[in-house]
Amino acid sequence: MRKIFFFAGLFFCLAACNNSNDTKVASSTMSTQAQKNLDADHVISKAFETGDASGLDSVIADGFVDHTDRGDKTGRDSVKAMVKQIHDHFKDMKMEMKKEMADDDYVFSWMQFGGNSDGTMMPAGPFDMQAIEVTKYSNGKAVEHWEFGNMQDVAKMMQQMNNMGDKMKTMNKGDSSKMKTK
Repeated sequence: MRKIFFFAGLFFCLAACNNSNDTKVASSTMSTQAQKNLDADHVISKAFETGDASGLDSVIADGFVDHTDRGDKTGRDSVKAMVKQIHDHFKDMKMEMKKEMADDDYVFSWMQFGGNSDGTMMPAGPFDMQAIEVTKYSNGKAVEHWEFGNMQDVAKMMQQMNNMGDKMKTMNKGDSSKMKTK
Protein backbone atom coordinates (compact mmCIF):
# COMPACT_ATOMS: atom_id res chain seq x y z
CA MET A 1 0.00 0.00 0.00
CA ARG A 2 2.90 2.34 0.83
CA LYS A 3 4.35 1.76 -2.64
CA ILE A 4 1.11 2.99 -4.26
CA PHE A 5 1.15 6.20 -2.18
CA PHE A 6 4.87 6.67 -2.85
CA PHE A 7 4.48 6.34 -6.63
CA ALA A 8 1.35 8.50 -6.63
CA GLY A 9 3.20 11.17 -4.62
CA LEU A 10 6.23 10.93 -6.90
CA PHE A 11 4.02 11.26 -9.99
CA PHE A 12 2.32 14.41 -8.67
CA CYS A 13 5.66 15.87 -7.57
CA LEU A 14 7.21 15.31 -11.00
CA ALA A 15 4.12 16.62 -12.77
CA ALA A 16 4.17 19.79 -10.66
CA CYS A 17 7.88 20.34 -11.34
CA ASN A 18 7.56 20.09 -15.13
CA ASN A 19 9.31 23.12 -16.63
CA SER A 20 9.13 22.20 -20.31
CA ASN A 21 8.55 24.98 -22.86
CA ASP A 22 5.14 23.62 -23.87
CA THR A 23 3.70 23.96 -20.37
CA LYS A 24 1.50 27.03 -19.98
CA VAL A 25 1.50 28.54 -16.52
CA ALA A 26 -1.28 30.92 -15.59
CA SER A 27 -0.01 34.19 -14.24
CA SER A 28 -1.89 36.21 -11.65
CA THR A 29 -0.33 39.44 -12.93
CA MET A 30 -0.58 41.17 -16.27
CA SER A 31 2.49 42.50 -18.07
CA THR A 32 3.02 46.25 -18.16
CA GLN A 33 2.40 46.29 -21.92
CA ALA A 34 -0.83 44.28 -21.61
CA GLN A 35 -2.10 46.71 -18.96
CA LYS A 36 -1.17 49.66 -21.19
CA ASN A 37 -3.13 48.07 -24.07
CA LEU A 38 -6.13 47.47 -21.80
CA ASP A 39 -6.05 51.08 -20.57
CA ALA A 40 -5.93 52.32 -24.18
CA ASP A 41 -8.88 50.08 -25.05
CA HIS A 42 -10.87 51.65 -22.21
CA VAL A 43 -10.19 55.12 -23.66
CA ILE A 44 -11.57 53.96 -27.02
CA SER A 45 -14.67 52.39 -25.44
CA LYS A 46 -15.33 55.53 -23.42
CA ALA A 47 -15.16 57.64 -26.59
CA PHE A 48 -17.85 55.49 -28.23
CA GLU A 49 -20.09 55.62 -25.17
CA THR A 50 -19.76 59.35 -24.49
CA GLY A 51 -19.16 60.76 -27.98
CA ASP A 52 -16.00 62.50 -26.75
CA ALA A 53 -13.20 61.54 -29.16
CA SER A 54 -10.61 63.93 -27.69
CA GLY A 55 -8.53 61.16 -26.08
CA LEU A 56 -8.22 59.01 -29.20
CA ASP A 57 -5.08 60.66 -30.61
CA SER A 58 -3.01 59.23 -27.75
CA VAL A 59 -4.22 55.63 -28.14
CA ILE A 60 -4.78 55.06 -31.89
CA ALA A 61 -1.93 54.81 -34.41
CA ASP A 62 -1.92 56.99 -37.54
CA GLY A 63 -2.20 53.94 -39.84
CA PHE A 64 -5.05 52.31 -37.88
CA VAL A 65 -7.23 49.86 -39.86
CA ASP A 66 -10.80 48.98 -38.83
CA HIS A 67 -11.97 45.83 -40.61
CA THR A 68 -15.72 46.47 -41.02
CA ASP A 69 -18.55 44.77 -42.86
CA ARG A 70 -18.36 47.65 -45.38
CA GLY A 71 -14.65 47.21 -46.02
CA ASP A 72 -11.54 48.48 -44.29
CA LYS A 73 -11.64 51.97 -42.81
CA THR A 74 -8.22 53.50 -42.28
CA GLY A 75 -6.78 56.24 -40.15
CA ARG A 76 -7.51 57.76 -36.78
CA ASP A 77 -9.97 60.22 -38.34
CA SER A 78 -12.17 57.33 -39.50
CA VAL A 79 -12.52 56.24 -35.87
CA LYS A 80 -13.37 59.77 -34.78
CA ALA A 81 -16.01 59.97 -37.52
CA MET A 82 -17.48 56.65 -36.37
CA VAL A 83 -17.61 57.86 -32.75
CA LYS A 84 -19.58 60.91 -33.89
CA GLN A 85 -21.86 58.84 -36.13
CA ILE A 86 -22.60 56.28 -33.40
CA HIS A 87 -23.24 58.98 -30.82
CA ASP A 88 -25.51 60.94 -33.20
CA HIS A 89 -27.67 57.95 -34.18
CA PHE A 90 -27.71 56.01 -30.89
CA LYS A 91 -27.98 58.88 -28.40
CA ASP A 92 -28.83 56.71 -25.39
CA MET A 93 -26.51 53.80 -26.18
CA LYS A 94 -25.16 51.96 -23.16
CA MET A 95 -22.17 49.66 -23.24
CA GLU A 96 -21.43 46.96 -20.71
CA MET A 97 -18.14 45.13 -20.52
CA LYS A 98 -18.96 41.46 -19.94
CA LYS A 99 -15.37 40.17 -19.96
CA GLU A 100 -11.99 41.33 -21.23
CA MET A 101 -8.58 39.81 -21.75
CA ALA A 102 -5.33 41.43 -22.80
CA ASP A 103 -1.80 40.47 -23.67
CA ASP A 104 1.13 42.36 -25.17
CA ASP A 105 -0.46 42.39 -28.66
CA TYR A 106 -4.27 42.17 -28.36
CA VAL A 107 -7.27 43.14 -26.27
CA PHE A 108 -10.40 41.00 -26.48
CA SER A 109 -13.62 42.51 -25.11
CA TRP A 110 -17.01 40.82 -24.82
CA MET A 111 -19.41 43.76 -25.01
CA GLN A 112 -23.16 44.24 -24.59
CA PHE A 113 -24.70 47.21 -26.41
CA GLY A 114 -28.20 48.52 -25.80
CA GLY A 115 -30.32 51.58 -26.45
CA ASN A 116 -32.47 52.97 -29.23
CA SER A 117 -31.64 53.46 -32.88
CA ASP A 118 -32.96 56.41 -34.86
CA GLY A 119 -33.23 54.11 -37.90
CA THR A 120 -30.30 55.57 -39.85
CA MET A 121 -27.74 52.79 -39.37
CA MET A 122 -30.06 49.95 -38.35
CA PRO A 123 -33.81 49.47 -37.81
CA ALA A 124 -35.39 52.18 -35.66
CA GLY A 125 -36.22 51.32 -32.08
CA PRO A 126 -34.65 49.46 -29.22
CA PHE A 127 -31.66 47.19 -29.65
CA ASP A 128 -29.76 44.84 -27.39
CA MET A 129 -26.81 43.02 -28.88
CA GLN A 130 -23.48 41.49 -28.00
CA ALA A 131 -20.16 41.41 -29.81
CA ILE A 132 -16.56 40.45 -29.33
CA GLU A 133 -14.25 43.39 -30.04
CA VAL A 134 -10.67 42.46 -30.96
CA THR A 135 -8.06 45.20 -31.11
CA LYS A 136 -4.42 44.72 -32.04
CA TYR A 137 -1.86 46.99 -30.39
CA SER A 138 1.68 48.03 -31.17
CA ASN A 139 3.68 50.23 -28.82
CA GLY A 140 0.55 50.91 -26.78
CA LYS A 141 -1.53 52.19 -29.71
CA ALA A 142 -4.38 50.46 -31.51
CA VAL A 143 -3.35 49.45 -35.04
CA GLU A 144 -6.21 47.12 -36.11
CA HIS A 145 -9.76 46.30 -35.02
CA TRP A 146 -12.32 43.58 -35.75
CA GLU A 147 -15.84 43.13 -34.39
CA PHE A 148 -17.62 39.77 -34.29
CA GLY A 149 -21.36 40.04 -33.61
CA ASN A 150 -23.48 37.46 -31.86
CA MET A 151 -25.10 35.60 -34.74
CA GLN A 152 -28.52 35.52 -33.05
CA ASP A 153 -28.42 39.30 -32.66
CA VAL A 154 -27.32 39.71 -36.30
CA ALA A 155 -30.12 37.41 -37.52
CA LYS A 156 -32.69 39.34 -35.47
CA MET A 157 -31.51 42.64 -36.93
CA MET A 158 -31.53 41.21 -40.47
CA GLN A 159 -35.12 40.05 -39.95
CA GLN A 160 -36.09 43.54 -38.80
CA MET A 161 -34.42 45.02 -41.88
CA ASN A 162 -36.24 42.53 -44.15
CA ASN A 163 -39.53 43.47 -42.49
CA MET A 164 -38.74 47.15 -43.12
CA GLY A 165 -38.07 46.35 -46.78
CA ASP A 166 -41.37 44.46 -47.07
CA LYS A 167 -43.23 47.42 -45.54
CA MET A 168 -41.52 49.82 -47.96
CA LYS A 169 -42.46 47.60 -50.92
CA THR A 170 -46.08 47.49 -49.73
CA MET A 171 -46.14 51.26 -49.25
CA ASN A 172 -44.62 51.87 -52.69
CA LYS A 173 -46.96 49.37 -54.31
CA GLY A 174 -49.95 51.06 -52.72
CA ASP A 175 -48.83 54.48 -53.91
CA SER A 176 -48.19 53.36 -57.47
CA SER A 177 -51.58 51.64 -57.72
CA LYS A 178 -53.27 55.00 -57.11
CA MET A 179 -51.56 56.54 -60.09
CA LYS A 180 -53.66 56.80 -63.24
CA THR A 181 -52.23 56.05 -66.64
CA LYS A 182 -53.34 57.67 -69.88
